[in-house]
Amino acid sequence: MPDMVDMWHSLPTPPGWRIAERRAFARLGHALEGDNATERETARAKCLDRNNAALTAATCVLLDLAGQGWAIKVDGSGIVAVAPPLGAGDPIEEKQRVRRQELIKRDEQLATPSVRRFITAMEKPREFRGAFISIFNLMRDGKELATALRTVCDRAPTDPAPLRTVIDPYVQNVSGDRCELTGFRLTDIWRYFRHTWSNQYTSTPGRTMMILIRDRAAPFHPVIGIAALGSAVVQLAERDDWIGWQPAVFLEQLRSEPTLQMARWIANRLKGALDELYVDDLVKDHLYWPSLWDTPTPKAMERLLEEADKRRRDHHRFVKPTEFKKLQDADDVEGWRRRAESDLFRSKRCLALADLLSARHALEPYLSPTPSRAGLKRALDDPKARRAIMSVLRRAKAEAVGTEIADLTVCGAVAPYNSLLGGKLVSMLAVSPTVVRAYQQRYSHYASEIASSMAGRPIRRRSNLVFVGTTSLYGSGASQYNRIRIPSDVLGGSSAIEFRQLGRSKSFGTSHLSAESVRSLVRLAEQTANGARVNSIFGEGVNPKLRKVRHGFDLLGWPSDVLLQHGRQRIIYGISLVDNLLPYLLGVDRRPSYLFRRRAGAGDVEAISTWWMRRWLANRIQSQDVLRSAAQHRLTRPVQHGARVTLPTTPLDDEDYQQLELY
Repeated sequence: MPDMVDMWHSLPTPPGWRIAERRAFARLGHALEGDNATERETARAKCLDRNNAALTAATCVLLDLAGQGWAIKVDGSGIVAVAPPLGAGDPIEEKQRVRRQELIKRDEQLATPSVRRFITAMEKPREFRGAFISIFNLMRDGKELATALRTVCDRAPTDPAPLRTVIDPYVQNVSGDRCELTGFRLTDIWRYFRHTWSNQYTSTPGRTMMILIRDRAAPFHPVIGIAALGSAVVQLAERDDWIGWQPAVFLEQLRSEPTLQMARWIANRLKGALDELYVDDLVKDHLYWPSLWDTPTPKAMERLLEEADKRRRDHHRFVKPTEFKKLQDADDVEGWRRRAESDLFRSKRCLALADLLSARHALEPYLSPTPSRAGLKRALDDPKARRAIMSVLRRAKAEAVGTEIADLTVCGAVAPYNSLLGGKLVSMLAVSPTVVRAYQQRYSHYASEIASSMAGRPIRRRSNLVFVGTTSLYGSGASQYNRIRIPSDVLGGSSAIEFRQLGRSKSFGTSHLSAESVRSLVRLAEQTANGARVNSIFGEGVNPKLRKVRHGFDLLGWPSDVLLQHGRQRIIYGISLVDNLLPYLLGVDRRPSYLFRRRAGAGDVEAISTWWMRRWLANRIQSQDVLRSAAQHRLTRPVQHGARVTLPTTPLDDEDYQQLELY
């Protein structure tokens, strides 16, 4: 129980609950106020036995909150109230609190039969090219590594070259291929080591590019660490403030320096957005006609909005998720046209077209027939025109965030390399020219799912990675991203590449809720009388799971904004890879001006790893405590290694692992 609480929040019982259900929930609240485990379990069982979806969700959530240190009380009328714990003042204590939050879901995942079978299969030796191989072959023995480092540590501070005979990193992009040295699928190798993290492994919608950092200096090229680049969060105030495309900042800059180039940019963005909208069906149904673009009318825009609302309601009533499966052929124009004419995307197209016509109507007096600096200056004095410019900005931002900005969603070293600040090496290599090239090659022919569905034909965006964002796992204390800087001379560029602290996240999400709580809230949301408001279809909106959970809280009548505050603020970092970030992201500049030379080959990986050895590793290995820490990770049987997945204890654990240790 925390020493202090911020504020009490009532959790009212839904109107549909019967008296027995209200009493059962109140008894659970009383049981959680005390320390009697038997009473808690009895009260929990009685709530779950009621076979009521809302009561089940409420029970699971309340148990989770209690487990996370929330205070609980029940008033005289039987209403349960909760209060969140204050964050710990001690950084170490705060890290432990966050770790407990994350381990709830991580251990739930590791306890599932499919995950346990996967882990067991990876650890069980299999024959490959005449030898028995397991995932342990991709872990480096810490004692061997520490011994090798001791032989070169005296020379390392003045001459880091001998370190490369001990650790020789390289980047391996994860695909459907198999590892040539072990026969394992690269995706399985990455997945196994991801399960050693303290938080749950979840796949994310959109783009995902997984990366292995391996060590060719040892047999089988053991894994140093893993990373993954994924689709960036669409709205992140701290990042957007730093980039400079928050609406207020952007408009102020335009007002201070209106240029002909920006006037043309606004006009071209409007016309380009219209060209990427499929309108054939709207023309056929007399909702749009070509001359409407030159003379938009409020009545026409109102009809489009009415059609959008009607189609959105039809989507929720009649949607079939199977109709939204990813197209097998990205160039299937007919498939994209069918997708565009679906209720969901017809609704989105009508909204987009109404928005474009409104912007066109507001800007036409100033930027037609020919855009000019003077016209832009006058437009910035008109509130409606300013709102139209903000609409243009939002569209440009949405395009770039989904394609040329990525989030470093996974990044870290595994044992024993983590003792050697290997996480900093993985971080730097994750933004290296080698990875930038791999990103461009992977997605240059990729058809944007939503843009293509709106256009009724394949739309391919630029795929130059120019900005990477990431967050620390913890909000306090040291982070592996602190002080990371690749000097300009390392990569022969114009400026250094730096991991910059941009601020702190808002500590909002579901990481403190168990999978059982999330499932019960989602189930409750999906059982509403009007059909599921959220169908987990790509294109409906961002983060469908979070929206379903919020809807579940709304159906209970509980304060979702409070209960979704997990109390953990992560540090936000940003890494710009170009010196013309905002002009390029907006499309004003046609080409990115990278801070490094985009040379072919892997010379950049060697240059970055040499810098890491000189800046971090050479000094780190002077500590005998560090080398002793690395040496603890042994591959002798039974395997006691920090890179091995630790499965939660079950009655079968001892027998399963005894079988593994026989090999």
